[in-house]
Amino acid sequence: MSRYSAAAAFSHRAAPTTAVLLVQLGTPTRPETGPVRRYLREFLSDPRVVEIPRLVWWPILNGPILLRRPSRSAEKYASIWTPDGSPLAIHTRRMASILRGALGDVGIDVVVAHAMRYGQPSVSTVLRKLREQNLSRLLVLPLYPQYSATTTASVFDAVSRELGQWRNLPDLRFVRGFHRDPGYIQSVVQGIQTQWTASGRPQKLVLSFHGLPRRNLTLGDPYHCECLATGRLVAQELKIPADDVIVTFQSRFGRARWLEPYTEPTLVKLARQGVESVDVACPGFVADCLETLEEIDIGARATFTKAGGRQFRFIPCLNTTPVWVNALADLTRRQLLGWPVSRLDEPMQARREAALAEREALAKSRGAKA
Repeated sequence: MSRYSAAAAFSHRAAPTTAVLLVQLGTPTRPETGPVRRYLREFLSDPRVVEIPRLVWWPILNGPILLRRPSRSAEKYASIWTPDGSPLAIHTRRMASILRGALGDVGIDVVVAHAMRYGQPSVSTVLRKLREQNLSRLLVLPLYPQYSATTTASVFDAVSRELGQWRNLPDLRFVRGFHRDPGYIQSVVQGIQTQWTASGRPQKLVLSFHGLPRRNLTLGDPYHCECLATGRLVAQELKIPADDVIVTFQSRFGRARWLEPYTEPTLVKLARQGVESVDVACPGFVADCLETLEEIDIGARATFTKAGGRQFRFIPCLNTTPVWVNALADLTRRQLLGWPVSRLDEPMQARREAALAEREALAKSRGAKA
């Protein structure tokens, strides 16, 4: 039996499908210890995420980490959970749906799907569903603005592992990142300006990005540089003094040195220096999730006020704001250039159907003569 798999109902007559696959990090299915443990095991087992030799890391992961951390994390997830489920899952699902409509409005006819790198729906599951639709062209768009081997490259790994088992491969394009994309930058800026128009400017704006071990930077990961570039572009568009914008890094884990400055210690320092008001935005996350809603809006808020700060405002992520969906549609459209995805290509499809019918008729004619 062949090791390569194919669509269950393959037909040479099936019309080719072009798909856009949005990929997010992932989320547990429920804010409970069991589902959180399964999610953390999958996430922290990825060698792209934790670059510690397996013989060393495996006992630590399956010992103290997965014994203690899931219950604490489950409590944090419960604090942000909604009646419809995980905020990250909700925003990502809606983002895919609205993006499909936005592309259709400009005459682009593609399937838009979403997957989670860890958890459900998995990359493999979604790709196999797309294969049943005669997937011929695939654009993979990880929803990480700033590239890192721990995130973007891990998505590439997952897609490669699945496609490596297929008999009939699609054309493949992969978006490496979009940390300088004008539409993305403008989306971040507009979210901040909306807050300031309603409530005025704070003394300091903190742009908090997810952290990484500093070792990743020294080994060549460009993530730190791309975060700084995004922060600089946002500050330029806001037209405010550079000293009023501070780029920080959150979510430190373990004892190793991570990218600095750290978010919460920076907020404590600001409060003790007499800064009374801060706004915090998280440009590295395009959708609100545990790291923004619990770690920043709940945890960092409490840290700042306890240290003496008076006003802490969290600026929501891009989620499905019109400016962001339009920017995402424009980014996607540019990545699709050269592929026959316009509805104007329907005559081409008609010619293809006619050619297939003619070929089949010719084959039957030759068979009859034989």
